[in-house]
Amino acid sequence: MTDRMREEATAVHTDETVVASAMRWSAVALIVIVAVVATVVWQVRRDAPPPPAVEATVVAPQQIETDATAPTIRFTDITQQAGIDFVHDNGAYGDKLLPETMGGGAAFIDFDNDGDQDLLFVNSGPWPGREGNDPPAPLALYRNDGTGKFAKVDTGVDRLPASYGMGVAIGDFDSDGLVDAFISAVGTNRLLRNTGTAFEDVTAKAGVAGDPADWSTSSTFVDYDNDGDLDLFVGNYVRWSKEIDFAVDYRLVGVGRAYGPPMNYEGAHPYLYRNNGDGTFADVSAEAGMQVANPSTDLPMGKALGVAPIDVDRDGHIDLLVANDTVRNFFFHNSGNGTFAEEGVEFGLAFDRNGSATGAMGIDAAYYRNDDELGFFIGNFANEMTSLYVSQGDPTLFADEAISEGIGSPTRLMLSFGVFLFDYDLDGRLDLLQTNGHLEEEINIVQPSQHYEQAAQLFWNCGMGSRGCFVPVEAASAGDMNKPIVGRGSTYGDIDGDGDLDVVLTQTGRAPLLLRNDQSENHHWVRLKLVGTGPSTDSIGAAGETDSRAAGFSLRGRSNRNAIGAWVEATFGDTTVRRQVMPTRSYLSQVELPVTIGLGNATQLDKLRITWPSGTGETFDAIEVDSTQTIKEGTGTASGG
Repeated sequence: MTDRMREEATAVHTDETVVASAMRWSAVALIVIVAVVATVVWQVRRDAPPPPAVEATVVAPQQIETDATAPTIRFTDITQQAGIDFVHDNGAYGDKLLPETMGGGAAFIDFDNDGDQDLLFVNSGPWPGREGNDPPAPLALYRNDGTGKFAKVDTGVDRLPASYGMGVAIGDFDSDGLVDAFISAVGTNRLLRNTGTAFEDVTAKAGVAGDPADWSTSSTFVDYDNDGDLDLFVGNYVRWSKEIDFAVDYRLVGVGRAYGPPMNYEGAHPYLYRNNGDGTFADVSAEAGMQVANPSTDLPMGKALGVAPIDVDRDGHIDLLVANDTVRNFFFHNSGNGTFAEEGVEFGLAFDRNGSATGAMGIDAAYYRNDDELGFFIGNFANEMTSLYVSQGDPTLFADEAISEGIGSPTRLMLSFGVFLFDYDLDGRLDLLQTNGHLEEEINIVQPSQHYEQAAQLFWNCGMGSRGCFVPVEAASAGDMNKPIVGRGSTYGDIDGDGDLDVVLTQTGRAPLLLRNDQSENHHWVRLKLVGTGPSTDSIGAAGETDSRAAGFSLRGRSNRNAIGAWVEATFGDTTVRRQVMPTRSYLSQVELPVTIGLGNATQLDKLRITWPSGTGETFDAIEVDSTQTIKEGTGTASGG
């Protein structure tokens, strides 16, 4: 072992050494205290008769029972017939390197601005530097013809030798009207500018490559400073290298070397990049409050896999909940002055109902009850139920209601990655889908209850509020969604223009599943594409604008071109739903930008209110249903298409 390998291995175990020492001294102190207390108690009670024995009954959490029955709606696997021939390459060659089991992501993106949803997949391996390999491109782009048929197109981007792709974020960072892509990786990240016909690698100019020694995961474009352009948050997982992986040397009895959890890896700080408005970004991670250290070691604490951007307390500034794997979740509360305060513990979002950190991965957030209570959904490791943190009549106080809402017991055994909410039957209520799959191919040898391939789980929202909101959809009712897979990322979008939402589930080392939604409930709907009036390419770099951004001043009054962060409130009958324009959902993935609102049996939308990221609001009384409407900020009108 080289000196560097020894140093890295030593650094990996720093936390463990400190904790072990503390535990030994704590144990000694505890023994002394217990001995003293026991002596006193014995002296006091030595002549007293023994108390009668009491039998304690331990009751496990019970699944909430409901009379509601989920509709039978089939999802049909059309991957091959739709023209999707992508196969994820995880580069596995027998050394059991942890990143091989973690990718990859996918995104619905209207790449060519023709109004329908194209598909982008992120590739990973083979590992850079291995001889005899023909490295694939880091991503594959498929253009949609509007009917759900796809054709692969040249992205214009070659493989970057030093990176191993993980996830994707989409957003028009340069305000030219075309949606761009950021690719996270083990190694160098990439920012790809959409030219209308291909992607142009502008990573070096933009300054967002990151440290080549870092492992980046879920990322998101958000306008955290309300200046009208999109900034970039990038989650980082753990400090990893092949040498550290072998030093940790995770093993399973009866299996040997295996893929393991990240407990013995040092954490990593995330990146926050502020958009300078001239095609470049400034790394403001430290001064913005993004670097949370372990108080015992002063080393980075975070192990980010998922991120949910949402304005939790409705103060007009977008916050970030980061799903951390095996350490507490971070809630970065936006102070409105360019800085964040990490308040996960204070808000009740850091730990599960038992006060423990979970193996948190995919994440989504929504007002899923159609009331004022916000819910955060987080997929966790095997034998940890999915977390559901719900606000308690106070946007600064959350509690885990997974059991009472009906998703606790059914998700306990599953190892869940992609998690998102969508209205799959267009009844006006958000349903839950989570993608499952284990890390280790041979896990069933040592844990009979676990399987490498696991079926996705679909939960129908029955609308019962806080009394068992979700009903598990039986396997026979979900069609091809019930196929056991090695699930990772997941996303949704309307691929064929029929108004309902179709689904993509990715696998590590395998082909994805494109599942067409074949619902026939005859429910009505409306799709909304929002366009902000943020700085155009003509104004980028103009005197005053660039200066004001650099000084940290808000240009409040204009929204980013994609209207990311906007809120839509739609009223039909006695129901009001609230939806956020936010492509960042699930795990390593992005959903489509248009917002789909199911109306159920309602034949008209009575009222529509949009609150733009700029802070301005617009109200509409007449919106055509069963159609896609485009609304540009400040115009007061909606148009079809």
